[in-house]
Amino acid sequence: MAAVKITIIGGGSGGFTLGHVKAICLTPNLYGSAVCLMDIDADRLNDAYLVCQRLVKQAGVDLKMEKTLDRREALQGAAFVINTALVDGGRRLAEGWTIAEKHGIKWGGSYHILYDEPFWLNYYQFQLFEGIARDMLELCPKAWLLLVANPVLAGTTFLQRKYPGLQMVGLCGADAAAYSIARTLGLDSKHVTYEAPGVNHFIWLTKMFYKGQDVFPMLNRWLETEAEKYWQNHPEGEMGMKKLDLYRNLGAIPIGDSASITGASWPWWYHSSADVEARWKANSRDWWYTYAEGVRQAPKHFKELVRDEKHVFIGADEKRASEVGGDHGLQIPIIESIACDIPRVLVTNVRNSNEFIAGIPSDFEVEIPTLISRRGIQGVKTGGLPKPIIAHILRDRVAPVEMELAAYEKGNRALLTQLVMMDKWTQSVKNANDLIDEIFALPYHKELREHYR
Repeated sequence: MAAVKITIIGGGSGGFTLGHVKAICLTPNLYGSAVCLMDIDADRLNDAYLVCQRLVKQAGVDLKMEKTLDRREALQGAAFVINTALVDGGRRLAEGWTIAEKHGIKWGGSYHILYDEPFWLNYYQFQLFEGIARDMLELCPKAWLLLVANPVLAGTTFLQRKYPGLQMVGLCGADAAAYSIARTLGLDSKHVTYEAPGVNHFIWLTKMFYKGQDVFPMLNRWLETEAEKYWQNHPEGEMGMKKLDLYRNLGAIPIGDSASITGASWPWWYHSSADVEARWKANSRDWWYTYAEGVRQAPKHFKELVRDEKHVFIGADEKRASEVGGDHGLQIPIIESIACDIPRVLVTNVRNSNEFIAGIPSDFEVEIPTLISRRGIQGVKTGGLPKPIIAHILRDRVAPVEMELAAYEKGNRALLTQLVMMDKWTQSVKNANDLIDEIFALPYHKELREHYR
């Protein structure tokens, strides 16, 4: 057992926070630990604190809950810091998207405009990431930062370059979507192994085995005999039309957020016109605006949970699963592995320092299997990706992120214009600048405007 201090930045984001505390309650090796919730919104923070206290009491475990509005206080003595904070996400996302659409940008373009990591929100996230990194290096230099908040790809790349002394890892967990493929094929996921390398929100299933048998021939037979019927009710998802069309053409399956309705900012050609979208049954726009509204309404829904004093947080099945080492997501198993020296192989986002994926720059983020223990987080070299997929990664993920980070670090408006020009739907330099000007004109973007003078 290991009693440690775990700090959650953005602790007022109810769903994430509750999930983390619940996972700790189901991890006996971490009993005796302290969990400190930190947020800048006192009302949301208090709601999350009250609900988590009730959860801990209901679970009957030895876990100390703390709360604070002061980030530096939260970081004092921390061994692990989980960052889930998104700066005013729901409003800033939706209002920016509406402006982008007005200027002709369409869904299915770039990740840095119509997606949940657009350049106007990323600026505030980078500022937050840097502030946390500097405070940690001063106040808890041996602590681990677990970056959950987007943009995980750009954030991991940026922080590991600029703050090499910071112990940090980016987390997503989208690779677990491979089990959905297994279930659709009628396979027991307990006997499935796979490899799905790539970069965050752009990972590809290249190998999959069931009891040692290659699953791809099974998938090919399913495509020939079952796919059309399945797509009548399930056009999206891990076995959806777009994903398996890409598999046919590129030789690997995009999984998780890659080419899904949630990762809908790629590829553009499924969104080239209304007729094409109808053919592929692609409706990303409605999904994303619903998502943004959900983010805005989350505090209201959490207040309802605060009032519901009879709510049961942990069911009997979950308790039994925890006794045999049940899966509670990535963050808490990572903390347990490092704190208690329990080796695990989990897919995380790290720097491609040892060419874990050939063809991606060595100082850029990759999402790969990693060995996690007291020694830290060590990348595992993968079998790589087909060259056409590497080409897409370099063009559609690496190049825009490099442009955005250069624009951010220099505070350079001209480079920000170049970033917008990288979107498939941008028509001209004037078009890009008009879009940026209107987003900058929103009343809450004074800091953003001044940064990119």
